Parts: sequence; structure tokens; C-alpha cells
Amino acid sequence: MLIKKAEFIISNTDHKKCPLPVLPEYAFIGRSNVGKSSLINMLCERNKLAKTSVQPGKTQLINHFLINKEWYLVDLPGYGYAKSSKTSRAKWKKMIDKYLTNRQNLLTTFVLIDLRLPPQSIDTEIISNLGVSQIPVALVFTKQDKLKKREVDTNLENYKKHLLESWEELPPIFVTSAKTGKGRDEIHNYIEKNNPVFTPVQQADNPFKK
Repeated sequence: MLIKKAEFIISNTDHKKCPLPVLPEYAFIGRSNVGKSSLINMLCERNKLAKTSVQPGKTQLINHFLINKEWYLVDLPGYGYAKSSKTSRAKWKKMIDKYLTNRQNLLTTFVLIDLRLPPQSIDTEIISNLGVSQIPVALVFTKQDKLKKREVDTNLENYKKHLLESWEELPPIFVTSAKTGKGRDEIHNYIEKNNPVFTPVQQADNPFKK
């Protein structure tokens, strides 16, 4: 897949105000400081499409980006930022849950996981909840470049074993590095392969097609 155009469309806190669900959509979510904005910029081959910050937890809105006028990439708020108030975290969780469970055109939710860390309960809980809700999920392990190959293999294998304690079958898994571009082609291919799953009737309603 060649990313010819990537443009910001809208930010909001209400799934009802998201763009009309006439295009396939892919959401990206992860714990604060997992490298989500950097990964999105890498995937879209743009330096500043998604805003990065030295302070975790800055993404607090549902951000829609239109890719090639064919599908939406959605940057969801990060979770688990300790310095956020309980009220703020509860508000973000409610907003995200409503988006995930009501967005008709959401084909996959990519959950970002820091490959350097052992399984974190906050991540596995998100993954489990998506599975229970029957929302298609894929796992994106970030920061591969910060580990040696042996460490990558060991950490990944340990995470798979942990997931298989409660999952009968593992979801799609991608190992990435925003720095080197590793994983870009694999995720592009996954999206390109899944876009046709979106019903032709809805595709015909695409207002961005000429």
C-alpha cells in the first residue's frame, strides 16, 4: 500500500459526531507513552500527522484521519496515565468504550504494547474486553529497535504464552519500530487485505471518491 494522502478530518469526544460510517476504519489505542503518535506518523510516512509529546496522556480526543480517501485511521486517547485524575480517566474510558462498541465501520482495533515490558494487566484487560465484545483486535508491539534480537524473541514468546492462558487463538501480531519503519509494510498489507471486507454498498456511498 502506498500512502498518497493522509489528512486530519476531525477531533471530538462523542462517537455520534464521528464521520459518517461509510468507509472502513481502523483504531489505534495504547497505554500512555507506548509510542502511538510516533507509530501513526511512521505508518502514514508523515512527520507531524499525529502530534507527539514528551508528556504522556496528551491525546484526549477521538482523532480521525482520512487515508488515500479510502479509509479512516483513528487515534484514540491513551490509557493508564497515572497523573490524570480518576474523574478524567473514567471520562476517557467511557468515551472510548462508546466509540468501540458503537462504531459500525470499525474493522480492527490495533492495541499497542511496549515490547520492552512484561505483560501489563492494564493492556491485557483492554485486549480481553475487546475479545469479549467481539471487536476484531490486532496487537502491535512497539519499540523493537530498543531491544536486542534475542530479547525481542524472548519477550514476544512470553507475551504469547501469557495470552494463550485465556485465548484459544492469538490475534494478529505485528512487531514494529517507529524509528526504523519495521512493521509498516505488514500493517499496510493487513489493512489493504481487510478493506474489501467492508460492504460494497457502504463503499459506494464514499463521499470522497470522485
